[in-house]
Amino acid sequence: MSHDSRYEVALAEAEAGFREGGIPIGAALFRGDELVARGRNLRVQDGDPILHGEMSCFRNAGRRTDHADMTLFTTLAPCPMCAGAILLFRVPRVVVGEDETFPGELELLRHRGVEVTVLSDPRALDLMRTMTSVRPELWSEDIGGR
Repeated sequence: MSHDSRYEVALAEAEAGFREGGIPIGAALFRGDELVARGRNLRVQDGDPILHGEMSCFRNAGRRTDHADMTLFTTLAPCPMCAGAILLFRVPRVVVGEDETFPGELELLRHRGVEVTVLSDPRALDLMRTMTSVRPELWSEDIGGR
């Protein structure tokens, strides 16, 4: 699987979340080309304030001790909570779809030694811009209003 096709798993999760009426942020955890877990922001769908895309993905991965061999793909720059989980689990690489609608904690991750790549994917940017224009209250409730 190429770098792009691994990211496509996270993007598909974001698109599914948006179709479900949720916040369009998806994530996928890979060890090389092996998909370990995928997840999407489920705050709206599950009524769970902690289930951001990355957190949902980590939850779906289950208990593990091998995060140091993995790369996390996410459609949006991670918030402080998700960045904390990345650091806690010692994920060494994060590939981000976009950081324009939300800059997240990319500098914190870089400062702590995480290799961060930002793709500047227009599809992820369009999804977030669409969601924030048609459902601004959801974004404000989550992290956009802070």
